Amino acid sequence: MSGAVEAKLAELGLTLPAVVPPLAAYQPAVQSGVYVYTAGQLPMVEGKLPVTGKVGAEVTPEEAKDLARTCALNALAAVKSVTGDLDRIARVVKVVGFVASASDFTGQPAVVNGASELLGGVLGDKGVHARSAVGVTVLPLDAPVEVEIQVELTEA
Repeated sequence: MSGAVEAKLAELGLTLPAVVPPLAAYQPAVQSGVYVYTAGQLPMVEGKLPVTGKVGAEVTPEEAKDLARTCALNALAAVKSVTGDLDRIARVVKVVGFVASASDFTGQPAVVNGASELLGGVLGDKGVHARSAVGVTVLPLDAPVEVEIQVELTEA
């Protein structure tokens, strides 16, 4: 099923990817009442990380911002996997971004803007959210960025 949200993705030159399979014992997304919570989404593209390493060392902040955008796309795919339709998103409530950071890197908010800007660009006012941008030592598979989202749904 494809609706207005996926049409907006297409207008932006983007395609909703397949859901990234879990790396361990969890689900990519779960629905509880009118909320969907995604697991942390890595910037996987066709089953692979395009870049690994720490932001501010092996990975530039600009590259990391693009990777955060990929994480947000993967999160939308996870939401669709449980809702069947992205047009059911009433709003994005919360975004949490984790940035594997070099010890002196402090630009985590600008990196996570990649996810926030994608969600705003695709969902408009429904994409405006609360957010945390957290610097961490290391992420799974040596990914530079990981993003999770929480969305509220309209009634079915």
